[in-house]
Amino acid sequence: MAARYRPAARPTLHFVGVTTGQSSIMRVFPAWAAHLGLADAAISGIDLPLHAPPAAYREVVEFIRDDPLSRGALVTTHKLDLYAAARDLLDAIDPHARLTGETSCLSKRGGRLAAHAKDPISSGLAIDGFLAPGHFAATGGEALLIGAGGAATAIAWHLMAGRGDRPARLVVSDCDPRRLAEIARIRAAIGSAMPLATVVAEDAAANDRALAGLAPGSLVVNATGLGKDAPGSPITDAAEFPEAAVAWELNYRGDLVFLAQAQARAAARGMRVEDGWSYFIHGWTQVIGEVFGVAIPTDGPGLAAISAIARQAAMG
Repeated sequence: MAARYRPAARPTLHFVGVTTGQSSIMRVFPAWAAHLGLADAAISGIDLPLHAPPAAYREVVEFIRDDPLSRGALVTTHKLDLYAAARDLLDAIDPHARLTGETSCLSKRGGRLAAHAKDPISSGLAIDGFLAPGHFAATGGEALLIGAGGAATAIAWHLMAGRGDRPARLVVSDCDPRRLAEIARIRAAIGSAMPLATVVAEDAAANDRALAGLAPGSLVVNATGLGKDAPGSPITDAAEFPEAAVAWELNYRGDLVFLAQAQARAAARGMRVEDGWSYFIHGWTQVIGEVFGVAIPTDGPGLAAISAIARQAAMG
């Protein structure tokens, strides 16, 4: 067992991130655990720097694998790096994780450590929750994902592979051409016919230009982590959103500069602006359900109760 980490004294869900102590989940999880009949469960944060050395990720995975009361983990920010560094330590990999090359969840069953990519499910639940039925068909809207990391890859999969109402075109921007190539690879792997445009964005002005080329009613997502994991926004204050756009900031805490930029333009452009709260709810409940083997509602009164508990705990 990795000596750096202390063995869990209770059934524990680990939270692998950058600034985990600042997340409201540290207050929300105990309230959720009581509601879900997991009163003995605990949560523990593991903070790693952005793009930590592979050895650091392997140490975390080995600790969770070998510690009897460590039940699993939610992984944020490090989804791609952890998977790449520790894939050989995993006993099972779900199809989404294998396709996207990331893991947002580690779980243990019968002594076997499994990796799951829950973001394609949780991001889809969030999008389908805040977009009106038939939104893209009614508006002809497209989708712009600013950032091509793990969260954006999962959202791209949902938009390209899902059935029903889908954007007319997907645009993905990132400073790293390799990440853009990965989105294109996934499109080919799933046989999607959705038009895809990729933009190598070396600065915010390049994202402004991508934004300006979108059709009315388009979905615009800040999937860069800027505003939470690092300061700033991926667009400039001069950026113009399309008419009737839906702007989605994946984060719910931090400086949230992109969110403020979108809100400042919302009335004039007839926009809807969403923060990351519903994504937070679905992301965590999907992982908790997997790690502890409990069924958690994804809509209706059951989900409303889960969300209300979280808001009350977060404010407390």
